[in-house]
Amino acid sequence: MRAVSRRDLLQCAVAALLVACAAAAHYLDATPVLAFLVAAAAIALLARLVGAATDQLGGRVGSSVAGVVQSALGNLPELFIALFALHHGLVRVVQAALVGSVIANGVLVLGLAFLVGGLRNGPQRFDSPRARMIATLTMLAAAILSLPTLAHAFHTPAAPHGRTLSLICAGVLIALFCATLPSFLRGGDVPDGEPPRWSLGLTVAVLGGSGLAAAFASDWFVAALTPATEAMHMSQDFAGLVVVAIAGNAVENVVGVQLAARNRPDFAISVIVNSALQVALLLTPLLVFASLGFAASLTLVFPTLLAIVLLLSAGIAALVVYDGESTWEEGAILIGFYVVIAASFWWGA
Repeated sequence: MRAVSRRDLLQCAVAALLVACAAAAHYLDATPVLAFLVAAAAIALLARLVGAATDQLGGRVGSSVAGVVQSALGNLPELFIALFALHHGLVRVVQAALVGSVIANGVLVLGLAFLVGGLRNGPQRFDSPRARMIATLTMLAAAILSLPTLAHAFHTPAAPHGRTLSLICAGVLIALFCATLPSFLRGGDVPDGEPPRWSLGLTVAVLGGSGLAAAFASDWFVAALTPATEAMHMSQDFAGLVVVAIAGNAVENVVGVQLAARNRPDFAISVIVNSALQVALLLTPLLVFASLGFAASLTLVFPTLLAIVLLLSAGIAALVVYDGESTWEEGAILIGFYVVIAASFWWGA
């Protein structure tokens, strides 16, 4: 096995330095702009580091298993940010951030991957049956997440029982995650890409360390961004749906687009869509149950517009994935749709 390259060591050292600078800027009360810029740089480099480690893992276990693992680590920032926000009673921000994570991955990042991959490599084809299953599960999860909101919006008999209905929906989502996880981890997926250069222990250590560091850096990023959102009169819905969601998913944003650019569409789809699926099937319902210990509990009764765009986004993402082929034109359409969604939440939901 080849040794770790000098470039790998330099990238790890710079990432560690940026994380230390971001921590210093946060805890020493630096100006919000400086803290924001340093934390953003740290997140971006950590994302590249996770991408390199995921490549090494993909060379051992195949794209599907590596995609599931990378998506789970990439969602660590979401978990930390959501728990911190719930502790401070920012339920609406958390709701918008969770929905925004599903939309950002299923629309924006998927669109960027299609656009970059298509412009660089032409039309790309991927494992359509697996991609269709992931897209179908995402649509199902979006429908379940939206039901408490629709029950409330249409004043059904279930409307006064939003918390109980949310707990039922959360339990069903976790059960679906546990039932479908073996199909994503099942053997038979051949190793992807070049043979690994790193040992398995080093790969796991870099993935775990980078994911944890990205969680803290994302928290500092959001904390520094709060004064800017207040100064710009930005709504909590926009901050959660766009700013927090993109910051928390920086790992998938970079890794997914990089993989598509390298003409590895199967791996790119696995990382990007699996991340949206894990937020919908696992992270959101877990937070619903975890919030029972906080003063302000999280329910699935979202602002109505959030539920509607969640359903639309899951349906459109599934539509472009089902044929097993991606083009840069599809990517441009998805990016345009995300811009319209983001603009519609600037003033609130």
